[in-house]
Amino acid sequence: MTNHWIDFKNTDVFLIMGSNPASNHPISFKWIMEAVEKRGAKIICVDPRFTQSASKAHLYAPLRSGTDIAFLGGMIKYILDKKLYFDEYVKNYTNASFLVNPAFKLPGQNGGVFSGLKDGKYEKDTWSYQTDAEGVIKKDPTLSDPNCVFQLLKKHYSRYNLDVVSRITGTPKDKLIEVYKLYASTGKSNKAGVELYAMGWTQHTVGVQNIRTMCIIQLLLGNMGIAGGGVAAMRGEGNVQGSTDYALLFHILPGYLGTPTAPLATLAAYNEKNTPKTKEKNSLNWWKNKPKYMASFLRSMYGRNATIEEAYQLMPKLDLGANYSWLVLFDQMYKEKFTGLFAWGMNPACSGAHSNKVRQALGKLEWMVNVNLYDNETGSFWRGPGMDPAKIKTEVFMLPCAASIEKEGSISNSGRMMQWRYKAVTPVGEAKPDGDIMSELFFKIRGLYLKHGGPNAAAITSLTWPYGKHVGKEFHYEPRKVAAEINGFFLENKTVENPTKKGEFKTFKKGDLVPTFAWLQDDGSTSSGNWIYCGSVGEKGNLSMRKGQADPTGLGLYPEWCWTWPVNRRIIYNGASVDTNGKPWDPSRAVITWDAKEQKWKGDVPDGTGNPGKGRPPFIMKPDGVASLFGPGLADGPFPEHYEPLECPVEKNLMSPQKNNPAIKRFDKKGVGSDLDAYSGVGTCDPRFPFICSTYRVSEHWQTGVLTRWCPWLAEMQPGMFVEMSEELSKMRGIKTGDKCTVSSARGEVVCTAIVTPRFKPFNIDGNEIHEIGIPWHFGWITTKDRSYNPGDKKAEVFTTGDAANLLTPTIGDANTMIPESKAFMANVVKGVK
Repeated sequence: MTNHWIDFKNTDVFLIMGSNPASNHPISFKWIMEAVEKRGAKIICVDPRFTQSASKAHLYAPLRSGTDIAFLGGMIKYILDKKLYFDEYVKNYTNASFLVNPAFKLPGQNGGVFSGLKDGKYEKDTWSYQTDAEGVIKKDPTLSDPNCVFQLLKKHYSRYNLDVVSRITGTPKDKLIEVYKLYASTGKSNKAGVELYAMGWTQHTVGVQNIRTMCIIQLLLGNMGIAGGGVAAMRGEGNVQGSTDYALLFHILPGYLGTPTAPLATLAAYNEKNTPKTKEKNSLNWWKNKPKYMASFLRSMYGRNATIEEAYQLMPKLDLGANYSWLVLFDQMYKEKFTGLFAWGMNPACSGAHSNKVRQALGKLEWMVNVNLYDNETGSFWRGPGMDPAKIKTEVFMLPCAASIEKEGSISNSGRMMQWRYKAVTPVGEAKPDGDIMSELFFKIRGLYLKHGGPNAAAITSLTWPYGKHVGKEFHYEPRKVAAEINGFFLENKTVENPTKKGEFKTFKKGDLVPTFAWLQDDGSTSSGNWIYCGSVGEKGNLSMRKGQADPTGLGLYPEWCWTWPVNRRIIYNGASVDTNGKPWDPSRAVITWDAKEQKWKGDVPDGTGNPGKGRPPFIMKPDGVASLFGPGLADGPFPEHYEPLECPVEKNLMSPQKNNPAIKRFDKKGVGSDLDAYSGVGTCDPRFPFICSTYRVSEHWQTGVLTRWCPWLAEMQPGMFVEMSEELSKMRGIKTGDKCTVSSARGEVVCTAIVTPRFKPFNIDGNEIHEIGIPWHFGWITTKDRSYNPGDKKAEVFTTGDAANLLTPTIGDANTMIPESKAFMANVVKGVK
């Protein structure tokens, strides 16, 4: 996320689409309302349901789940047709002028798919740029060449007219025009617009492309890198940003370094493959420094116990093309491809798509370790609904861990702010902080390898673990030492040229903290556990502990409150907030300004911005220095294209002959061959499941409710599983508020209490009435009577009823990330319990 929540106060127009911040991110809404009250900002809310956010909006528009790209594609056409784009920004700061391979074909001229599709995967030869004899990308500054990105963009979205968009989305034409007109008004130098999304955009087979479409809009309007702009990822937990920064996902190492693959046998081969190059003479191409960050990361893992080449050899490697994301892992688990699982701080028996399959997969393991505050549906899967403990071989271990207030450490929030949390109380019973548990496991496992050996034993035995101290037989983990290790050290005495002042040198001693990532080295003389956090701990201590409340710019940057990656920069790509001569587009909201007397930028930490007039483009993490309207890096197309969800209520895609995203991976017998996976409404509509269903959150519960279902004051307000439906659908089905009903899909069913509200309305989709229902995903089957231990202990009560919404959701994921499509699938609802 380029900006941060406080920055919302600088916004003129909000587009809330794919999220419900008034309910799920209430602190963010504080700043939204400040912009409304003090700036006269306007709120647009586009959602299938009239949400709490919609109730605060100046303009609400309904939208059928899974049709966001059609809606936003219509906005792109509106902006281009009416020339509402920020011309100077688009020409100088995007790849609009780049000339694309003449062989490239758009879906409108290629049967609904981009050129290069072969066996469900795109070969991207035609997605390349034209280059001159020196390899420099050819450009047309006039944006008139038919093969330039700008003209291809216009051609692609020329099909997204109001009539077709309305027939697909169910959004009335007058509402489309209102939304387009209001949001496009931010395409001026003195206006700023921001979009707020969450799982409502990501959990689709076109999830990444949903966000990409909005990025294109923001670039056309000049809303990236400025105060009050950006595309805001509304994280569902306080440390979701931190977890991705530290490689929660299989394909990256900390700091978004790519995970090594098996064919890259040496560190040199890895660096050659993963370090981008450019022929654009003015581009900073910051990722050219990747070898420094990789070498420093390897040092943080193995220290001086191995050379950096040896450390690279010890690192695990992915098979080329292998995918170890959530859906694939549980599919492989179901097929008995591995034997053990650590379920750490999660509840996959409820949180995973197609929960019946997940629970069956857990029964295929030999062992599972459940690390959590309480027992949950995952730890007790073997005694859940439909399970026969006598037939399950899985041995389950429960390791109770400390809650966030029972330990100290940092979190990184949606705005990339690294903030330190302090221990308030001691963990109860046998519970330990996660770091203590991990440390104990490490030392025990390392001891076994040292004693008995084993395959690739040095990968474990050579690891460093300077994160605390042994007291007797116990190891006391110290998170402040981890914070220093993440920042990184000089591992030897070394004199280094100042990266920002050529000809100036500085000498560091062994053990000195590295000041910022610009000082990291590629020769193994520095360490850093995560290069983007380098600079967070230094001579002034752990900067995430700071509480300074000065705000020199008045923009809410608060540079001395905690610390923000990278290098305490509060708005990423802030070089795009000034024109090519260094003049702020909007002086009243200047993120950075050039001080001619002192010859330096002031305000926020400048983002790689050169001196005014030097020609350095601002998007320094892109090899060519400019932002991508045309994005050839994605798996399913360089421009977003509307495709229907895999399960949908329509027979065809009105935009093209290709109904669904052609690059997705199916898990049924037409895909990877799972006997438990089934889909409905694929190809033709399935009368058994006539209604769209989407999952969502409520304010009173947290994720799968492992923390909140134990709280009677929260359960009193949200006591169990419910299904929300329109008044029209309730009459059709003879259901009233409070009635018990059964919601079912091709994968399972769940008993719900009906809530009938006017918040849902039927959609008019190409002349047909289509209904949508919604269910929260916070519940599970465990209740007080299900407790297997100490049933008389009132402290162990669970105060809710119901089961998981994910019993209904399909095993199908986004073509790029494989996140499940939980926001648009087909279901049925009937009165009564089967």
